[in-house]
Amino acid sequence: MHLESLHLVNFKNYEELEVALAPTITCFVGENGSGKTNLLDAVYYLSMAKSYLNTIDKQNIRFDQTFFSVLGKWHKAGQPISIQCVVKHGSKKILKRNKKEYQKLAEHIGQFPSVIISPYDRDLISEGSEVRRRWVDGIISQFDQAYLEELIRYQKVLDQRNALLKNQYENRIFDRESMEIWDAQLIPLGSQIYLKRKQFIEEFTSYFQEKYNYISNENEKVELVYKSQLHEHTFLQILKENERKDAFSQYTNGGIHKDDFVFLIKGHPIKKFGSQGQQKSYLIALKLAQYAWLENHLGIKPVLLLDDIFDKLDETRVLKLMKLVSSPDFGQVLITDTEKDRLIQIFNTLNTEIKMYLVKENQMHSI
Repeated sequence: MHLESLHLVNFKNYEELEVALAPTITCFVGENGSGKTNLLDAVYYLSMAKSYLNTIDKQNIRFDQTFFSVLGKWHKAGQPISIQCVVKHGSKKILKRNKKEYQKLAEHIGQFPSVIISPYDRDLISEGSEVRRRWVDGIISQFDQAYLEELIRYQKVLDQRNALLKNQYENRIFDRESMEIWDAQLIPLGSQIYLKRKQFIEEFTSYFQEKYNYISNENEKVELVYKSQLHEHTFLQILKENERKDAFSQYTNGGIHKDDFVFLIKGHPIKKFGSQGQQKSYLIALKLAQYAWLENHLGIKPVLLLDDIFDKLDETRVLKLMKLVSSPDFGQVLITDTEKDRLIQIFNTLNTEIKMYLVKENQMHSI
């Protein structure tokens, strides 16, 4: 599977752009702010029906315009397939496959998988639990459509429960029977999500350890620890224990929406005890493990998107990473960088052919 071409209209800084992509490695070179990253984000839209960088769709429409369109022509299992995502002011997002609109966006997730390695990945370490939950959920959802639907339903029920808590607080009442209606829906959904997250982390850790050892050239023990209230208690027990707290805070304080994933190195949180080099290797290893896990479960090589990562790595790690992604273990790879000569030197050393474009002032030229 690979993306043959990309056509953008009013997407971020691009008025209109069409570009052909190599089935192997395509590089986009340009100064910071030239729009290289936006090209990778457009591919991510075609894969996940959302932006990697800005999840508010309408903010990705070009300034002073009313819509954007991202159209990709894919080659999958010997068949040409077109995927188009259109966002208009005042309208819902539309996603089409061969010009036929999906009834549910969830039907598309996992059909054209992609993995992005970006400077913004540092948020996985530095930010709160929501970022890490969203990352884990995004991986599982590409393989398990039922999981994605469970997440969506869980959030809707949770919103309704929180609205009821707020209403009861404002009216100074507590109606347990009304609350139990939502609890009866929340508990089975949350319990199922918990079990799937637990199974995923148990399986994913071995992928991750292998990739970390390769990238870092070290044999350090790295772990992903799943923290959940459901380890020790049933969901029903958690809701009962938080009943008084929920009533006063007008919010559901216990459940899988409070889960976290702790990143450890040598038994300690990498956020506090990992060096810059260790953190960089950790994040890249997470994403390479994501790639391997998806390929193994979907039977498809995802598109790998590498965004401005060379300045963040030493020369040895860069060469190892490029040697890895140039191998038959990987499929299509799209790379952005600020230095043309650096890319040419790296791939000449590896004796690997690449397609390269210069990105400048919202335009693109083949090099």
